[in-house]
Amino acid sequence: MNKREIFDSIQKEYEQLQLVAKEKLERKKIFCYEKCPRIKEIDEQLQNTAIKISKTLIGANKENKQNYVNYIKKLTQDLTKEKDYILSKNGFNKDFFENIYICKKCKDTGYIDKKRCDCFKQKLIEKYYKMSNIMPKTPEKFPIENCSKEVTPPNTISPYQNMQHILKVSTDFVENFDKKFQNLLFYGDVGLGKTLLCNIIAKDILNKGHTVLYSSAFSLFEMFEKSKFKKDNIDNIDDYMLEFPKTADLLVIDDLGTEFITTLSTSELFDIINSRLLNKKHTIISTNLSSNSLSEIYSSRIISRIYGSYEVLRFFGEDVRLKKRDID
Repeated sequence: MNKREIFDSIQKEYEQLQLVAKEKLERKKIFCYEKCPRIKEIDEQLQNTAIKISKTLIGANKENKQNYVNYIKKLTQDLTKEKDYILSKNGFNKDFFENIYICKKCKDTGYIDKKRCDCFKQKLIEKYYKMSNIMPKTPEKFPIENCSKEVTPPNTISPYQNMQHILKVSTDFVENFDKKFQNLLFYGDVGLGKTLLCNIIAKDILNKGHTVLYSSAFSLFEMFEKSKFKKDNIDNIDDYMLEFPKTADLLVIDDLGTEFITTLSTSELFDIINSRLLNKKHTIISTNLSSNSLSEIYSSRIISRIYGSYEVLRFFGEDVRLKKRDID
């Protein structure tokens, strides 16, 4: 599902909400009109007034137009004031007829003065989340307090200081996402927080209203393999799922090097990386492999594009998951 399709699906949701609101309004009118017949007369008068003003203003001179507008404005105010009084007198809230919408700001249209309402933006984010595959309980911040402050040779800085630098780069990546094209490569041993940080960044980008795809390398290339060879009678892999790794505003490939290395997987990896570079789509890759190990597995054209176009960040230190378990 591309962005246009997502927008269209949301628009259909709003069309359905407006139908529901219309039905609610009709039920409320029937109930209220039976109890207060004068309210029905006022509503009909207000409606007829709106029709009359549009007809009268056509062809009228400037002075007559202004006089009529002033007259209609006062009439409308008087009728509205009377309507509010009758509603209140009979136990109805002032906004009795307005309390039919889920979003009162846009009245379930999704727009305010041709600009997207906050509720529309929220629907976008929710749909993007469903497509993203990020962890459901991703924390807001990286637990840097679990990183050691001791310097261990041959490193010249502590894991804590190193993570401070990585988090600064990551924060800048999120803050400048709309202004600066950037790609990141996280590498280092297992348990150092690469996957967690990938998810935190992905969540922040989603909350900015962008599309994100988070996938392990194994799952990503398994999808392409199943699609190509029709394994396990897979029929539910839509074209958008195959294109989404290229079109998502942010692609996160976690654990590169854990997939089955085949001609197909390396070909798809190059195609994805190259396409995203050409179209200036941000990418984050994490791996437990060193640069030498990556060079042994992948072709020079893949390696050259990664190391030539990605900011490389090394994670080192103790396994933070084991350390946290020992503390707990």
